[in-house]
Amino acid sequence: MEEPGFWDDTEKANASMKELKNLRDTLEEFTALETSYEDIYTLIELAEEEEDASVLPEVQEAMDDFTRKFENMRIRTLLSGEYDKDNAILKLNAGAGGTEACDWCSMLFRMYSRWADKHGFKVTVLDSLDGDEAGIKSVSMQIDGENAYGYLRSEHGVHRLVRISPFNAAGKRQTSFASCEVMPDIEEDIDIEINDDELRIDTYRSSGAGGQHINKTSSAIRITHLPTGIVVTCQNERSQHMNKAKAMQMLKTKLMMLKQQENEEKKSGIRGEVKENAWGSQIRSYVLQPYKMVKDLRTGAETSNTDSVLDGDLDMFINAYLKWTSLGAEAAGE
Repeated sequence: MEEPGFWDDTEKANASMKELKNLRDTLEEFTALETSYEDIYTLIELAEEEEDASVLPEVQEAMDDFTRKFENMRIRTLLSGEYDKDNAILKLNAGAGGTEACDWCSMLFRMYSRWADKHGFKVTVLDSLDGDEAGIKSVSMQIDGENAYGYLRSEHGVHRLVRISPFNAAGKRQTSFASCEVMPDIEEDIDIEINDDELRIDTYRSSGAGGQHINKTSSAIRITHLPTGIVVTCQNERSQHMNKAKAMQMLKTKLMMLKQQENEEKKSGIRGEVKENAWGSQIRSYVLQPYKMVKDLRTGAETSNTDSVLDGDLDMFINAYLKWTSLGAEAAGE
């Protein structure tokens, strides 16, 4: 029989090995960049000596590749938050706009799934609720990968879509909204005391993507924290007990983040503002009509390649947000 601290020591050892591997990978990446830089410099010198302009396209291609890899590595140095290294949990909710908003919510779900796939991250649907006619009313998804939360915290907020509605026979332009809530998936136990009388726990049958016992057993869990009104759900795990444990961990994480936010607001003397899932509170606009443009209203980052963004190419917005928060909003706007 193992000693009481056996599993704790094992978890610590695994975490240390993971950190060591990450450091080794970073060192190898830096060494490769250094070698690439030297190769480019040597190629330029040879071209100048021999006055051979034919190598310029090769130099440009190598330089573009070096710049991209260097920028990605530099961006990762901005991921210094306490939970940036953790996996992420995203919850998408359809806002103002009815069926159109539910369709927009499903488009965002696809966008983030595609982004995760492009980065080799794993996506697990924790809970979902289909729209009455089309799309998704709400969906919670866990994205597992190195620094997943550090990258995806940039997506927290309301997302606005402007397009010709496929659900409107008159072909009118319509504006829809969906909110994206992001939190870290903290594996260790969070030291927050919650009294049983503060909770309402409901069970229901799993439905939609992710349910292991769809329409068979009431294994899905919904927990409402009565003092704050926070609601968390989970239906992906194999049993009601596992779903409850996952939902409780999500609730503790939300309460911890809420407390941290309140503390920061007290320190800075700024009162927090609750953003509505509607007009005027968006962080990013996706305009498909009368022109094509995706623009982040915090950082000013924008692109006309809307198809690429909706297919998961979000790195320009994520990187711009990380730079913006590291410099501070005022410095970034100068």
